[in-house]
Amino acid sequence: MLDLPARPAPATGLLHLTYRQLADTCPALTFRLVDGAPEDGRDWVPADRLASAVERLVEGEAARIRARHGSAPRPHVAASRLLHHCLWTGSLLISGVWYLERRVPHLTADRLWIDAATGEFALRPGDGAPGDGAVLRDAVAAHVGPVLAAFQPLVRRGPRALWGMATDDLLSGIWYLGRMLGQEDRAVATATALLPAGARPWTGPANFRREQGGWTRTRQGCCLYYAVDPANPCATCPRRA
Repeated sequence: MLDLPARPAPATGLLHLTYRQLADTCPALTFRLVDGAPEDGRDWVPADRLASAVERLVEGEAARIRARHGSAPRPHVAASRLLHHCLWTGSLLISGVWYLERRVPHLTADRLWIDAATGEFALRPGDGAPGDGAVLRDAVAAHVGPVLAAFQPLVRRGPRALWGMATDDLLSGIWYLGRMLGQEDRAVATATALLPAGARPWTGPANFRREQGGWTRTRQGCCLYYAVDPANPCATCPRRA
């Protein structure tokens, strides 16, 4: 059971305002709010059609990596980088609302789109309901499960390794939001309680630890950023261990 301070529950229509707060708080979270399907001429892929468009999406990620780092990534590296982006973003769009308002939003796949060229997301907010950590875990698992299935043929990883990536990204999103709010200790405690050992399909526990006065952890999976920028691996990269 998570020991969290009680907050008044807003009306479901106010989830739009909560997403505005989330966007303002988290500069690394790239999404726009829309009232319906985006119609601006860009190549928006609905999340419920991800599997049929995944190769095109990975090509877009490879082009962005080439432009940013000056070299072409191997296909499974580009796929892993885009998978990490999708997992982290999708998880935080659910867990961020829960962290801020103690409500679990209903983020169905027909409410989310990704732009193949830029990797930006578009979100049509739905409603939500109060829920505890178990409800949140189930909601995020329902969202990321099809994402893992869509990417598995391209990333050269088995189911446990993929759920390890999903676990890392659920934890890191909450941790990041807490840092942006100046609440890192609270966010670490929340993430730790959220994913105890044995909470399947998640591969927890969180295993946060203090080093040199700050919080860190070692990722259970790897997003392959080291293959894109070898001189600057992630601080939580398992290769550092």
